[in-house]
Amino acid sequence: MIHVLVVDDHELVRVGLRRILGECPDIGRINEVASGEAAIEYNREHCPDVILLDMGMPGMTAFETTRRLVRTRRSVKVIILATHAKSPYPTRLLDEGARGYLTRDCDARELVEAVQKVYQDTTYIGAEAAKQLALSILPGTAETPFDDLSTREMEVMLKLTEGDRVPDIASKLCLSPKTIATYKYRIYDKLGTRSEVDLLRMAMRYGLLEAT
Repeated sequence: MIHVLVVDDHELVRVGLRRILGECPDIGRINEVASGEAAIEYNREHCPDVILLDMGMPGMTAFETTRRLVRTRRSVKVIILATHAKSPYPTRLLDEGARGYLTRDCDARELVEAVQKVYQDTTYIGAEAAKQLALSILPGTAETPFDDLSTREMEVMLKLTEGDRVPDIASKLCLSPKTIATYKYRIYDKLGTRSEVDLLRMAMRYGLLEAT
């Protein structure tokens, strides 16, 4: 029987996901937490088989959460549940160790199928994410300027658009403020922005803030 952990900061979402998953006879245990930090602790103590992780929670990013979950237990299977599959999110999260990527508009059948597939050690990618991944391997097909950012730069960028200060980002990502400041200005240079306001406007223009 599959043991699933649902990670989302919205109680109504957690209730809905539990209801869907509870109808699957292969799933024997469903638990829930409201943050990435709590998911890491639960993963360490209770060893769930599959973790459904919301992409857009406040606090620790989905990138860092996935990285730590997999580092703690290589056997855990993480499925990202995101608002959309805009590049470069699917690629970056799979690189961090996620075994599945779904958008929130998937139906109940696909959600259950994704859990079953990753439990069987198969990577499961939703249709829209699969399309973005296919495009990403073609030369000259970058969808947004953000494709040029590294995974760590993506994390810092997301936190900057949320209004976090450099010391706060450093604390959340377990890096020094000096390192975060270096990332910040590297991001500005790659994207051609000059300030957090410019960065926010660009992220909004490309729809990336839907996933934060």
